Amino acid sequence: MDGRRFILLAAISVHATCVSITPQTWDTIVIGLGSAGTTAASTLASAGRRVLALEAQDRIGGRVWTVPFGDGIVEVGGEWIHGTENSSVYEIAMKNNITVLLQEPNFKIYKSDGSEMSVDLMRELVEYGLEQQEYPPEKPEAMGDFISRKLMDYIKEKHPDILRDQGFLTELFEQMNFFVNSLEASNNWNDVSTETTFVTLNGPQTMSWHRNGYKTFFELLLNTYDNGPGWPTLEIKLNKEVTQIKWPKDSTGKVEVVCKDGAVYTADNVIVTVSLGVLKERYTTLFSPPLPEEKVTAIDKLTIGVVGKTIFSFPERWFPDVNSFSFFWNAEDREEFKDDPWMIQMKQVGRPMGSNNTLTFWANGDVAKLIETLPETVVKSKLMLLLNKFMGKSMKIPEPTGMIRSTWYSNPFTRGCYSYDNLQLHDYPNARVILSEPMLDATGSPKVLFAGEASEPRRFATVNGASDSGRREALRLLPDIKFNSSVF
Repeated sequence: MDGRRFILLAAISVHATCVSITPQTWDTIVIGLGSAGTTAASTLASAGRRVLALEAQDRIGGRVWTVPFGDGIVEVGGEWIHGTENSSVYEIAMKNNITVLLQEPNFKIYKSDGSEMSVDLMRELVEYGLEQQEYPPEKPEAMGDFISRKLMDYIKEKHPDILRDQGFLTELFEQMNFFVNSLEASNNWNDVSTETTFVTLNGPQTMSWHRNGYKTFFELLLNTYDNGPGWPTLEIKLNKEVTQIKWPKDSTGKVEVVCKDGAVYTADNVIVTVSLGVLKERYTTLFSPPLPEEKVTAIDKLTIGVVGKTIFSFPERWFPDVNSFSFFWNAEDREEFKDDPWMIQMKQVGRPMGSNNTLTFWANGDVAKLIETLPETVVKSKLMLLLNKFMGKSMKIPEPTGMIRSTWYSNPFTRGCYSYDNLQLHDYPNARVILSEPMLDATGSPKVLFAGEASEPRRFATVNGASDSGRREALRLLPDIKFNSSVF
């Protein structure tokens, strides 16, 4: 896959102009204000529906989080717009004259002895390996096994001399494993299936909101960008953790939403947009009556993974003018880190476009989870040690002035970043569709609806897919109503 998959979903707190409405008048309650929930709430409110949006965190944006840092802003979560053709995210930016910029995939490679390595061969091999995902085998298999086989055949034909360098081959395949895991949010590339329902949008996959920040997307949805008035029939409540959703399965009536602080809200229906990770952890207690068995199976069989970021700011920019740096380990240098094997899996540092004096260490899977648990001083010292080991030989690296790290797995309101197609897809090909199906009351009216990137078969793992899923569920409730399209 390409850079499309990192999408985690964005925003710092966004001010929303809203009015106080009596709880009994809600048409719909939206749970979660990430990309899916914010799109659903805004779509309904723009059509005049009375909407209450409940967000467990103290900000809007979900798995996207724009934070002031360094000399600008950084994205702790979702960073790019993945594709420009038929992309609702890109289209809303263009419709509102917001500039987005392409982040070119240029890079340098540094070896663990501090020397710089030519990028030509690695670019050729990595691009060839990743391109094989577009030509999957007829019989689904583990992605790692498939790419390894295809890449070895390519090396034997094009670069047979490499076969004598086992150290290079070992690190090459570790790099490939890292790149696939970073794109998929998997822990190991053999957890990913070559079979997928994902369809890549055409156009560049790394369009950046740069200094505008991904928060701009949420401001546009909420109609608050550039001091916009918001939606008068939308009320947003932050720090509102939902603990139970009571819905009329074999009867009719309202849906009742119970919050941890004791507050209870009722509406005609509810749209649930919490992450797959939260659903996995809470579905047994969150719904009353319980979820039907087929939806439980879908939640169980789908997989959500983790991609982590540790971001450093510096007094000034000291690094070369490219957008990322790869760390290539020599076999003899691995022994030095045998007591901290996770450090050998730190293989890429990126330059955020929203700030000139910051760098982002990327991690994935179990390594990303581990970094969330380590003391901050340990993370800082270990990663700065790596930065000096790989890049310090050719340039002077100053002490950082600040550090931010993501906590998407340990955060009880996310429990991961985004979903991927695992090896069970072949046996459960409709899991995402089943997850997206609404639960109906005795008359067949939708009472509990589901949105979120994991429920979108063709666009999962992207902000665009999450947003589209929110619009999908809003329009399910608006079959005959025209909504305000001025920002959509």
